[in-house]
Amino acid sequence: MSFPTYAVSTELDAVNQILSSVGQAPVTTLDLQNPEVAIVLNTLREINKQVQSEGWVFNTEREYHFTPDSVTKEILFPYNILQLDTNRYYHYSDYDVIRRNGKLYDRLNHTYQFNEPIKGDVVWYFDFTDIPPPVQAYIVARAARMCSTKIIGDAEINKLLAEQELQTRAFALEYECNQGDYSMFGFRDGQNYYTSYSPYQALAR
Repeated sequence: MSFPTYAVSTELDAVNQILSSVGQAPVTTLDLQNPEVAIVLNTLREINKQVQSEGWVFNTEREYHFTPDSVTKEILFPYNILQLDTNRYYHYSDYDVIRRNGKLYDRLNHTYQFNEPIKGDVVWYFDFTDIPPPVQAYIVARAARMCSTKIIGDAEINKLLAEQELQTRAFALEYECNQGDYSMFGFRDGQNYYTSYSPYQALAR
């Protein structure tokens, strides 16, 4: 059974959508020698990173396993991670990790070395083609508004693109809610559940 290739949106598709939204002709290749293509592509990639940094159901994993090197005891920081923190239910206040020199650094114990595997909550960065269509549409709409400001600076067009951006974000949030199976008690995996009022917590403040 064959599947339609038009269901997959590439960076070239996104660039052409943005170019058309600002009244420019489409292109067949991502030629960075073309100033407008360069502006659009760079803006698209930057907005892509910004949107993914929010942490969506498609690029967030909790309790991801990081194993230290058997010799150095260090953990290399993957290049495609946007956010990383230790899982509070496994490590609580044992570590305070950040990225430093391409490795995981523990600010609490002032060391790059870890004597045990770390379970972290991760927000990953994915290529544009691996992002769900509703989020792709939001990224393109947001990038189109930014490019409109940079390339033509027309207030009326910018207003129309801003409305489109709000609409696509609403669709992206609807996808997020449906896919994430959230409830008032937290996430389905139980790692961020509702905690009722506790007097001792109030006193701790």
